[in-house]
Amino acid sequence: MTTFIDTSALYALLDADDGQHRSAKQTWTALLNETTEAVTSNYVIIETTALVQNRLGMEAVRTFHEDILPVIRVEWVSDATHQTGVTALLTVARRQLSLVDCVSFALMRRLGIRRAFAFDEHFAEQGFHLIP
Repeated sequence: MTTFIDTSALYALLDADDGQHRSAKQTWTALLNETTEAVTSNYVIIETTALVQNRLGMEAVRTFHEDILPVIRVEWVSDATHQTGVTALLTVARRQLSLVDCVSFALMRRLGIRRAFAFDEHFAEQGFHLIP
C-alpha cells in the first residue's frame, strides 16, 4: 500500500517538542517496517524545508534531507496537477486550506493513493484515510 507523506507529519517527526511527535515517530517506524511505499511531492519538500529551517534550524533541515527524504519517493508536480490544485483552492476559497494541500489531494487522486500520514484534517475532509 502506498502512503502519501504530508508536511504536518514530517514536521511532527522532526520536532521533539511538537504535540504529535511521539505519534509521528511511532507511525514513521511502522511505515518503515511495512512493505509500504512512502510518497510525497516536491511541493511538500519545499514547504517542509522552509518550515523546519524557520522553526528548528539548519541541523533539522539536514536531518530531513539526509535521513528522512532518501526513503520517500518524490513525485514532481506537473503543470496539470498544479492547475488542478489552484482551481480547487480558488473554488473552495478557504483561508486555512493551502495550495500545497490542494495540489497534494490532486496528486494523490491522480496516483490512486488513498492513505496519508498527516495530522492535517483536510485530508480526511477530502476522503483520504489518515494515519495515525
